[in-house]
Parts: sequence; structure tokens; C-alpha cells
Amino acid sequence: MRAPIPEPQLGDLIEIFRPIYRHWAIYVGDGYVIHLAPPSEIAGAGAASIMSALTDKAIVKKELLCDVAGRDKYHVNNKHDGKYPPLPPSKIVQRAEELVGQEMLYKLTSENCEHFVNDLRYGVPRSDQVRDTVMAVGIAGVGLAVMGLIGVISSRNKRQKQ
Repeated sequence: MRAPIPEPQLGDLIEIFRPIYRHWAIYVGDGYVIHLAPPSEIAGAGAASIMSALTDKAIVKKELLCDVAGRDKYHVNNKHDGKYPPLPPSKIVQRAEELVGQEMLYKLTSENCEHFVNDLRYGVPRSDQVRDTVMAVGIAGVGLAVMGLIGVISSRNKRQKQ
């Protein structure tokens, strides 16, 4: 028998494991979270939620955590508490509640749901998903460039030997 998931605390960051990415919300009590939701951010939408990359607007929603997570796993992840001091929980919740219903600018790389919740908790809008993806793409690009260069050098060496 699995242990029940403990109730998150006010202002906790909730990481929801979607099939291809992570969706983020902030816990505001009584089972509710507030999150930045592009039109395609639907619980259990899976790969369809990737369409959020094509939108530039999102709505701040207050919904039950169980509805936002759907069948996807989630956990509390206040991963930057050691780096940034979190704001007081009452202030986090107040700031989040004031934004409910507002339409906000949405950019996958600079103003997404992870930026949104980190700004509410720490006053620092950041997204590790974006940073990690950019780094991975950069490393892959450098690797491909090096392989191409090795191929060119190898080809030249073969021609010179002939």
C-alpha cells in the first residue's frame, strides 16, 4: 500500500509530470492551485498540450489540484529554496489570488507556467526546463558541428592519401 501524498503547504510549488514536459502550479490551500494555463493546458491532454508553444496568451486559473493534475503524477518541488528566500506564504497566496482570471502574455521560453510560479514564490521568474532544453540543444548542436568537422577532415585526409 502506497503512503498518501501529504497535503502541500501554502505557497508550495507543485510540479506536474506531463508526458513531454512539466506543468507548474502554486498551492493556495483547500486543495486548490493557481497556475498559468495556455488554452491547450488541459489535464491529461498529453502531447496536445505542447500546442501551448504556439500561443502568446494564457489565463491565470484557480482550480483543484486533482483536476489540474488529472492522471499525471505530481509532487511539491520548492527546489530553489536554498538559493532564493521564499516570500511569506500569505504574501505568495495573496499575489497569486490577485492574478486569477487575468490574461497574461505567454512565451514558452521566457514567460511560461514555471516562470510564473517561481516569480510568485521567490520574486524571481525562472524556468529550469527552458534552461535545460536550451543547454541540451546547444550541446547537441556543438556535437553535430564537431562530427561534421571530423568528417570533413577525414574526407580531406583520404583524398590527400590518394
